[in-house]
Amino acid sequence: MVTRCTIGVDIGTSSSKGVLVDEDGRVLASSTVAHTVDRPRTGWVEMDGELWWTEFVRLTAQLLTAAAAEAPEVVGVGVSGMGPCVLLADEDGRPVRPAILYGVDTRAATQVDRMTAEIGEAEIVRVGGSRLSSQAAAPKIRWVADEEPDTYSRARRLFMPASWLAHRLTGAYVLDHQSASQTSPLYDVDAGCWHDGLWQRYAAGIEQPELRWAGEVAGEVTAAAAAETGIPVGTPVIAGTIDAWTEAVSVGAHGDGDLMLMYGTTMFLIATGSRTLRTPSMWTTVGAFAGTRNLAGGLATSGALTDWIKDLTASDYTSLVAEAERSGIGARGLVMLPYFSGERTPILDPDARGVVAGLTLGHARGDLYRAALEATAFGVRHNVETMRAAGADIRRIVAVGGGTQARLWLQIVSDVTDLVQEVPSVTIGASYGAAFLAAGATSAIPRIDRWNPVDVVIRPDPAARAAYDALYALYLELYPATRDIAHALAARERDRALTPQETS
Repeated sequence: MVTRCTIGVDIGTSSSKGVLVDEDGRVLASSTVAHTVDRPRTGWVEMDGELWWTEFVRLTAQLLTAAAAEAPEVVGVGVSGMGPCVLLADEDGRPVRPAILYGVDTRAATQVDRMTAEIGEAEIVRVGGSRLSSQAAAPKIRWVADEEPDTYSRARRLFMPASWLAHRLTGAYVLDHQSASQTSPLYDVDAGCWHDGLWQRYAAGIEQPELRWAGEVAGEVTAAAAAETGIPVGTPVIAGTIDAWTEAVSVGAHGDGDLMLMYGTTMFLIATGSRTLRTPSMWTTVGAFAGTRNLAGGLATSGALTDWIKDLTASDYTSLVAEAERSGIGARGLVMLPYFSGERTPILDPDARGVVAGLTLGHARGDLYRAALEATAFGVRHNVETMRAAGADIRRIVAVGGGTQARLWLQIVSDVTDLVQEVPSVTIGASYGAAFLAAGATSAIPRIDRWNPVDVVIRPDPAARAAYDALYALYLELYPATRDIAHALAARERDRALTPQETS
């Protein structure tokens, strides 16, 4: 007896993940392939787009092999990926250069400033919903045109990881509305379509992708793709969307009043409502589904920061967590700024840098680790307070992502923010959400609360609130107090990185 199922694959910053899920939401198989990004210069973060397809093929083979005893019949494919990214390709869909990643890549600061001056900030916000920052895709398209004109002259198509996988599977050239809304100011968030005038001005020569919603079918698996993946010819493939939004789908956190916290390499927050909210320091986008609007934000480092401390101290997470618990609230007198890759929201400062204040010879690695966990929690609180000030009605918080396995981290975030967090039973994240969207596109729409019910509720400890309020106030003071020094150091590093070989 065969088991009808869907495949979900997500291309992330540090790994690609795949799941095979049956019609009841049961995970038949899961697999992960680790990878690294390329950082050829300070502020540059890239990946080879062909790697995304190679890993998709590898994951699919692993999933189908692992679940062979279930006799899986794949009836739909869901795709997802980090973003917004800029993968430019020629008319045949071949990449003309490595993909430029989302807000962690800060190379296009000059283009951000120039486009803002040319268009005007008010008009950019009116059309695209948000000010331009390192998160926006359009300035990165312009960077390629300005800095690599020969490469840009061969570019005809724009992809992101999900749309790239959909293209390789089906031949379709589509982009979902949510991802499109992060190409600001090329997409009109209120009209729900491309802005032709700004597209021709800043993405001339590139064909506009056809727009779809995340769960809509982009096309069907071709014979060539079937031969590579083992997925049957004609299987529907959804358009997919950016991983954070797919993660929200995976836990049902896309309703009016919901806030999703994604614990991953970076931290991402998505507040959902029915109204378009605009505020200078957050990202206004359309939602994964028609009729929804989002106010979103993100920390440039979270899991990446804890990984860095683990590697730097040659330790392991079990030891670090135990030592951080013993360190206690305030990490024995430390306050950290988690801006080790610049910062996205709400300060929108690619030249921000990490700071550890209060260090003494008496501090140990567990104190540093505790300070890092608290720093990301302070960053979450800063974002939540900014969202609420803009009018976001946040009534339900759902945590998702690999970091939810770290219960100390979850507790610290709840204590710092005074928020109750729901943790679902399945925290695989975006790949699971992609499989759910594929199931909805190919049969009767399932209910995510049946697929993935709440498993754990994290409640804030009232006894911790006063101490964390005081530490949060110091956190807010630390950035403006060190900003000028951080900017000067960032400028020195850029100058040092421009070697004669790079500038020739």
